[in-house]
Amino acid sequence: MKLVDERGQAAGIEMLVFGVLVLILGVLVIGDAWAVVDGKLAAIDAAREAARAFVQASSPATAAADARQAATASVVAEGRDPTRLSTAIEGTLTRCTRVRVDVTYRAHLVNVPFIGAFGREFSDHASHSQLVDPYRSGLPGAAGCP
Repeated sequence: MKLVDERGQAAGIEMLVFGVLVLILGVLVIGDAWAVVDGKLAAIDAAREAARAFVQASSPATAAADARQAATASVVAEGRDPTRLSTAIEGTLTRCTRVRVDVTYRAHLVNVPFIGAFGREFSDHASHSQLVDPYRSGLPGAAGCP
């Protein structure tokens, strides 16, 4: 017995097109979710590097500039645009002082290779704090934290 008719056919060529559209939309949704995670990781790294550079600076006069430069270098090393980075620093370079660095990185929600970034922007925020070494030489303040 040989079946030659197409009765009971569930889908035709239109289902292939629909399947490809669903695949493309799924990839864009996953890519958007990853963009949020990747931006957050870039902000965390930049905040940590900026705080480390601040507490290890050679002088209080250059500490903030060193921190901003370290944050920018961290973002550039990850292949991101440094103009989208903003850094705020609280604290001074004196012994036993806690320094806090807040970093915000603005990114586009959709970034397609060869086409570029478009869509709504979002901001990833990260903070990192570090204590200035109480026994470090050349800094003002008492050696020993209260």
